Amino acid sequence: MHSRLMGAIVAALLLLLVVLKPDAQAPQSAREQLIARAKSLELDTPYTPPPGDALEHHASGFAKIVCSAVFISGFDADFAAQNLGDFVAPFAERGKLGKPVIDRAGKAVHVSLPDGVKRTARYTGDQGCITLPAGKDSLNFTPVRVKSRLPDPSRQAWPMGDQLPKSDAPAGIDMNRIKQAADAAFEPEAGMTAAFVVTWKGRIIAERYGDGIKHTTPLESWSMGKSLTATLMGVLIKRGVYSLAQPAPIPEWQKAGDARAGIRILDIMQMSSGLRIRAPQDPDYDPSPGYPDHVYYYTGSTNAFHYAATRPQQWPAGKVGRYRNTDPVLINYLVRLGVEKLGEEYLSFPQRALFDKIGIRTMVMETDPFGNFLTQGYELASGRDWARLGNLYLQDGVWNGERILPEGFVKFVSTIAPAWEADKRPIYGGLFWINGDGGYPAPKDAYYMAGAGGQWTMIIPSHDLVVVRLGHYRGSRQGTQAFRRALGLLMEAVPQK
Repeated sequence: MHSRLMGAIVAALLLLLVVLKPDAQAPQSAREQLIARAKSLELDTPYTPPPGDALEHHASGFAKIVCSAVFISGFDADFAAQNLGDFVAPFAERGKLGKPVIDRAGKAVHVSLPDGVKRTARYTGDQGCITLPAGKDSLNFTPVRVKSRLPDPSRQAWPMGDQLPKSDAPAGIDMNRIKQAADAAFEPEAGMTAAFVVTWKGRIIAERYGDGIKHTTPLESWSMGKSLTATLMGVLIKRGVYSLAQPAPIPEWQKAGDARAGIRILDIMQMSSGLRIRAPQDPDYDPSPGYPDHVYYYTGSTNAFHYAATRPQQWPAGKVGRYRNTDPVLINYLVRLGVEKLGEEYLSFPQRALFDKIGIRTMVMETDPFGNFLTQGYELASGRDWARLGNLYLQDGVWNGERILPEGFVKFVSTIAPAWEADKRPIYGGLFWINGDGGYPAPKDAYYMAGAGGQWTMIIPSHDLVVVRLGHYRGSRQGTQAFRRALGLLMEAVPQK
């Protein structure tokens, strides 16, 4: 009897242990599943962190942010230092650096480190502000003057110019709700909204700006530039230079046996090249190995194209989706190679091939010290110019009867990338974000350009809308909430077509 009782007790305890053992029965979270899937596909390749000191990189970013704010946007230096560009120069780290010194005669900004090292960003004109490599006082290229062929915008009707129609408001939409949406975009004041522009069927139906900002003011736009990069690739595809499905002809990948030679252009466009770097947006991001490559592309003051092209593969191409700056940097590399293959001048190509065609005049595309565009986030433009680019996509890549983007390209960028779908994250396409998870109060057909600090250009085909919101970085949390409220009101104001 005693042995029978003991046996029953032992059996009960074993059963209890099985039931209570968390690791055996607890389901994985979505994040854990995401990490586990990537681990199962990971290749055995090394990781080498970016060179340099983190604080020095922060100083590089700080100098550039203030330089662009002062010499391009026309902001006060102290305002810029307190409110702009946290992404490449965290606000919490700025107190460890010297106050930015503005050299207006030399059009430069200097930021000193505690050890006496000084980082300098210089305004170059049409290539914007560039941080010089530490210890150097010159660039590795000669800046180019970029001239628009467009006439005075004040004498040309929107959208090619800035003359707006004087006729009554368009019928079929609730203009009171539209006004409420514009008001909501600027509330609360702590959201620091700088520009809000809404177009319906290409016509501006709402427009408002923050204090001291005009419809021509170029503003920090951050990763909305990734979608601009996609657009330039689309222009080259339309001209027959590339195709989406071809292996990317990156020179550094052409040695025999290099598996990266099989990475297609579309894999890179869809943020699924599989190249190994570290980015703060990674679900398993660990800050302990040091400064993240994702940010180094901005602050490293090196040849960004070569750095991106020399990263090893972490996963097979097209299998894992990760938001990493290596991919848009490589698309920019391909743009440069393609333009030079055509025998055209690279730095003025965007103005000639795209901006002059759709009325863009304020866009400033900044570069690294080697003259390579860093439009994974270093570009500035007005709210109206982002609205113009959004309308190019709303119109399926056609402008004034001219097809600028190839047929099917708009569908490609606005369709969920297979690698992201496999990860059960229906939020990314071809260097555009997608509202596939209903993350914003807009239909799921909405797709958008997005930048850190609260920058959006949202295209909503089902409502014929393009919505642009630009803001100062410090107000991003409240600004995001304001943008969501404004979007919700716009959905009430404009009927589905």
